[in-house]
Amino acid sequence: MTPRLTRRVLLQAAACLPLASAIRPSSAHAAPQRRELALTARAAEARLVGANNPATPVWAYDSTVPGPVIRARRGDTLRVSVRNELPEETTVHWHGIRLPNAMDGVPHLTQKPIAPGETFVYEFALPDSGTYWYHPHARSFEQVPRGLHGALIVEEDDPPKVDRDELWVIADWRLERDGRLVGDFGSAMDLSHAGRLGNTVTVNGREIEEWPLHGGERVRLRLVNACSARILALEFKDHRPALIALDGQAVEPREPPRDEAGRARVVLSPGERADVVLDAIGIPGQRSRVIDSFYRNDEYRLLDLVYAAKPLRELEFGPPPVLKPNDVPEPGLARAERHRIVFAGGMMGGAFQGVLDGETLDPRALLQRGKFWTVNGRVGADHRAAHAAAPFLTLKRGTSCVLEMANDTAWHHPIHLHGHMFRVVARDGKALRPADWRDTVLMNPRERLDIAFVADNPGDWMFHCHVLDHQQAGMMAHIRVA
Repeated sequence: MTPRLTRRVLLQAAACLPLASAIRPSSAHAAPQRRELALTARAAEARLVGANNPATPVWAYDSTVPGPVIRARRGDTLRVSVRNELPEETTVHWHGIRLPNAMDGVPHLTQKPIAPGETFVYEFALPDSGTYWYHPHARSFEQVPRGLHGALIVEEDDPPKVDRDELWVIADWRLERDGRLVGDFGSAMDLSHAGRLGNTVTVNGREIEEWPLHGGERVRLRLVNACSARILALEFKDHRPALIALDGQAVEPREPPRDEAGRARVVLSPGERADVVLDAIGIPGQRSRVIDSFYRNDEYRLLDLVYAAKPLRELEFGPPPVLKPNDVPEPGLARAERHRIVFAGGMMGGAFQGVLDGETLDPRALLQRGKFWTVNGRVGADHRAAHAAAPFLTLKRGTSCVLEMANDTAWHHPIHLHGHMFRVVARDGKALRPADWRDTVLMNPRERLDIAFVADNPGDWMFHCHVLDHQQAGMMAHIRVA
């Protein structure tokens, strides 16, 4: 059961929601460029719940939560110098980017971790437009909820015509009354249940009450779930947002799926992103709630959409824009290799055993080692052990593959594959139309899910649950493409 959100603090309405500083390309259309920037991971303070409340000690990129918004164009090359001023080693993973394996940011598996006082330079091209994000892959169950995360936006060659292109990086925090983070990172309860769920939810680093709209405007809203465990289900009251992209990849514009109560909700598990077009159809002075209702008995208001006194224009909305798809290789399902992946463990998981460091252990023995989850019967120990161990799956480069995934647990798991995009082709044996491109996909308890992709990016790639406590507690492995 999740903790109830109780720390809703009224903030003064602003002209627009504050964002971390952005690093942007020039506005003019140009040939691909090399963009150089620097990030420093360090201890800082953040006013998560308003100026009249205590600041929260955090870890942050360039002392801001979230970190700087990096904007570039499809085809550009990023060169990012990352300095570590934390008390422990770290890395940066560029979530969703199809990049060279050496730039993927997984300690020991793809790079030597960045020690305190050291710097590492990441350099890679950006093959796909879309909404992405960056975060550590070293002790991520603690470093991400301490504040280390930021957005990476790769702009299209011909962006859709909207009045505003806005970003909501949504994170949750487990706070004491004095504003400090509760220090129980990696507790047995979080590792074995739903993960670390906070009691305070922020948008772009602040818990806010109001987000301004002008009647008649069209807004592209980029949503990033940067929580370490919380799943979001956002309902925009009085509005009909249209999905135009998921995990950075274009989709045919459509209404978000409806739940059993008939509510259209944008569901985002940790690591997932969605681009929606929000048409401002309200009247001056109108207030409309944005509700997060994923967890039963823990529905809360994220913020209010508040309409300005003067509309931007008359309400004249056409169909939502259609984004141009990225050039992702299409898997051939008829000739694809098929591999079965079973996720097991957790509380209420029944009798199971797991192989850890070559030894077969029962749940009690695994619990004593802080491990609760398995992938095909194997327990992911840590990144160093993953580097030393053989991959659980080896794929020939260029092969079309289908992973038939089974969630044999009582818990939700967002499954993330590094270095590739995959199509979600079936749920519980039923073909999905459309089969969306994703890099992270939410598996419901006891659900079966098939994903398909072309293994075209050589290297050792992480494959794990993005509830970061689940990853830490064993639900991680790596796939080798060679």
